[in-house]
Amino acid sequence: MTQATSHMAGGTQHKAAPAALGNVLVLGLGKTGEAVCDYCLDQSDRITSLTVAAGARNESAEQVAASLEARGARVLFDTTDFTQEYDLCIASPGISQFSDFYQHAAAHASELISEVEFAWRESAPDSVWIAITGTNGKTTTTALCAHLLQEASMNAAAVGNIGDTCIDAVARGQVDCYVAEVSSYQLASTKQFAPQVAVLLNITPDHIKWHKSFEAYCEAKQRVYANLADVNGVVVMDATNDVVREYVKTLKALPIDQRGFSYVPLGTAAGITGDMRAACGAQNAAWVEGDMLTVALDGAEIALVKTGDLQIPGEHNVSNALAAASAALAVGCDPEAVRAGLRSFKALEHRIEACGSVNGIECYNDSKATNVDATLKALAAFGDRKPIVLLGGDDKGTSLDVLVDEATKHCKAVICYGEAGPRFFAAFALSSLPSYEAPHMREAFDKALALGEPGDIIVLSPACASFDEFSCFEERGEVFKDLVRQRGSGGEG
Repeated sequence: MTQATSHMAGGTQHKAAPAALGNVLVLGLGKTGEAVCDYCLDQSDRITSLTVAAGARNESAEQVAASLEARGARVLFDTTDFTQEYDLCIASPGISQFSDFYQHAAAHASELISEVEFAWRESAPDSVWIAITGTNGKTTTTALCAHLLQEASMNAAAVGNIGDTCIDAVARGQVDCYVAEVSSYQLASTKQFAPQVAVLLNITPDHIKWHKSFEAYCEAKQRVYANLADVNGVVVMDATNDVVREYVKTLKALPIDQRGFSYVPLGTAAGITGDMRAACGAQNAAWVEGDMLTVALDGAEIALVKTGDLQIPGEHNVSNALAAASAALAVGCDPEAVRAGLRSFKALEHRIEACGSVNGIECYNDSKATNVDATLKALAAFGDRKPIVLLGGDDKGTSLDVLVDEATKHCKAVICYGEAGPRFFAAFALSSLPSYEAPHMREAFDKALALGEPGDIIVLSPACASFDEFSCFEERGEVFKDLVRQRGSGGEG
């Protein structure tokens, strides 16, 4: 694979960065904004000035601002009045491209990009990037892909929305391959970003408030492979997803010399057992043959492991494993190392994570399921065993029709709690599935324990954000695991 053009800057080569960054504006002072500022201030020979538009004041931001100002940065609070012109603006992912804040900054900057784009440009010219996006499954696939590369003795790390920010990882310079979990927020402000391998897992409605429309959300996701022709790259695409399969059809219709990169479809419209080579003549494919994960790439057909060899439960994780394996093989990993990595990888925290039992009832933490589609994956993850599922939290207002239908098929009961509890409970009222209401997650868990019997399963898979009761999904998951430990030891917490 070819590399993007590199430039000399401060005596160090970069993948696609200018020698001088000039006057730099950073939007936002959260984790990402602070990381970008730290990097820029360490590039004093390349920047003329650094300005931070920090947004609203709070105690944490003011402390960070004081530290940055002591190093020479200028920090602005509560303003979009950018009187200076900037050579480069780097936006934090929480700032919508449609907001006045973003638009005013763009009007005063020669170029506005995301932190992911900035980190990619600043990385070494021979560094390898694998970018993974999709509505659900990103984190597991990113962590698994990095694990496979490490198993193949590649110096790789998971970065982006998992682990270090991309720019922190680039600044440390300790890895040669960046496996980046990238969101639609970050992709929306990319321009030249060209990973050697892009993975587009699935697209279902989410983050519509931020993007203003489902179409804009889809367009942002597609940017993950917009520049792959520049590096003769490979895109791995979930062809079982209706939206993504249309993109596969579009790519197939282009002659290879016009397209400029290869694609690997996962499954077909018939599901993950479909081989897109047989279905529509694709050159590459990834699918489950019988119960064997199989990847056909560049003329070689590689049988990997059986689905039962995976330590991550659920059909969705079979798809995630195929995506990660396809990406690893595309960057040259030895198949035997990929097989070993697939067998040894274990479930991540907050993603259908086994977290103990109470009175013979198994408990699973799937707090990362912050939308309906993610929860649907959990409902179907246990085969013939029907879990009691805790649903609720900060309501995203999406349709619940499919959730009710699938829960009725797969669940023993649902407990609806939190701010979203009344709407969820009302949605289940006309179904045949036993449903109950509770004020908070703690009471919902206790109700589930009262309903359960030895051998049953309880799953926290909320289909909602966490902000009505918790600061983030991680805190929600930790509290749930604490409840499991307390109840399992006979405590009331």
